[in-house]
Order: sequence, then C-alpha cells, then structure tokens
Amino acid sequence: SDSAGEKYESHLELWSDDQKRAGWYKKAGEYWSSQAATVDGVLGGFPETSEPDLRESRRFLDLLFRSPHPPDRGTVLDCGAGIGRVSKGLLLDRFDVVDLVEPNARLLEEAKNQVGLRGDRFIASSLENFEPELGRYDVIWAQWVLLYLTDADLVAFLQRCKKGLRSENGVIFVKENVVIDGPWTVDRDDNSISRSDAMYKEIFRKAGLVLLEERRQAAWPNDLVPVKMYALR
Repeated sequence: SDSAGEKYESHLELWSDDQKRAGWYKKAGEYWSSQAATVDGVLGGFPETSEPDLRESRRFLDLLFRSPHPPDRGTVLDCGAGIGRVSKGLLLDRFDVVDLVEPNARLLEEAKNQVGLRGDRFIASSLENFEPELGRYDVIWAQWVLLYLTDADLVAFLQRCKKGLRSENGVIFVKENVVIDGPWTVDRDDNSISRSDAMYKEIFRKAGLVLLEERRQAAWPNDLVPVKMYALR
C-alpha cells in the first residue's frame, strides 16, 4: 500500500509502464529540489538520527575490515551522496579517496563545501543512469537512495556496481529502510518504497551478489521505518 491509502496487488504496478516509471522518478526529483541542503533537510526533519546512523555504519564497516577477506581502504563511492553527510562523517575517515554521485546539483554543490578537496570526483547523475567506472572502487556505499529505484533499475544498477569493484575483495554496502514485519509501503511525498527484507534479498540474488553480512540499525526511533545494512560482493 502507499501513504495515500491506495492498495496494489503487487509493487510492480507502481512502474508497470513507461509513463508510470517516468512519473515515479519525476516526483522524487521534485521532492529533493524542495529540500534544504542541510542535515535536517536530507534526513527528512530527523537530524537526531544522524549520529546513531553514522555510529552503527562505522561499526558495520569495521566489522568487514576485520573479516578474512576485507576490502581495501583505497577508493570508495558514495551513492546518492546528498550534501556529503556520510562521506564527511564516515567514509573520509576510512578511505584514501572518496567519489560522490548525486542527482541533485544543488545538494552536490553543498557536498563540495562539506567534503572539500578530499573529495575526488563529484558526479551529477541519477543512479538509474549512472555507470561506475570499471574496476575503480574498493567499496561502493549506497544509503537511503535505492528506495527510489524501480526493481528492474535497482538490479541493473547493482550489476553495474559489481563491475565497478576493483578486486574480488570489493564490497557493496547497502543501507536502507526495510520493513521487518508486514508488507512493503510507499511514501507518496517523495515516491520512495520501503521494501521488505525478503524483497531486497531477492533483488541481490537477481543481481548476482552474495550476502556477506547483515545488521539491523540499533538505537532507532520506534516511529520510523526500521533500517538494515547489508554487505555484498
């Protein structure tokens, strides 16, 4: 169902033809064009979630660094980077080089201010159209952005990300709103879909990815959709 109360036989009805798909992305673009280029703006009015988010992401990333086949700490890609909140608060501390890709040019400009000279590439692109450079990245980080992609576009994007990894130890990190109990939901304010855990795992399977680790975000407000982290290669 969606936030307007409309029911669907399947979430695939949301994008069942080219017109619906185009409308889906148009609404999301309009939403982000209206949001302030601040932590409050990019977190939907919940800036207090930033610190616990970054803390748990740090723990999850460090868990992978301690694994038997850890990723290198060379180059990371921040997908749907917004104003560079995750790059500044996490990725710059863990990697030598950070690239940022973000569809909204205004937010990307603020990311340049936040990240500064330590950011290597600032790429203006939507993820459904983005092609990571082949073999460039040790880690690709995608957070609170895959919920805007259709299933087909998400599978294709993850397949392109896999080709963007530099070595067999490369890792794709996904952190998204995930419905733990009950069915998927759509927020019609920004056309985002909160998928179930099973839906994400089926998408990962279709993309040819192997799940290495998964964790649920701790210290999260009960009135918000739960958040999960996945490490894939």
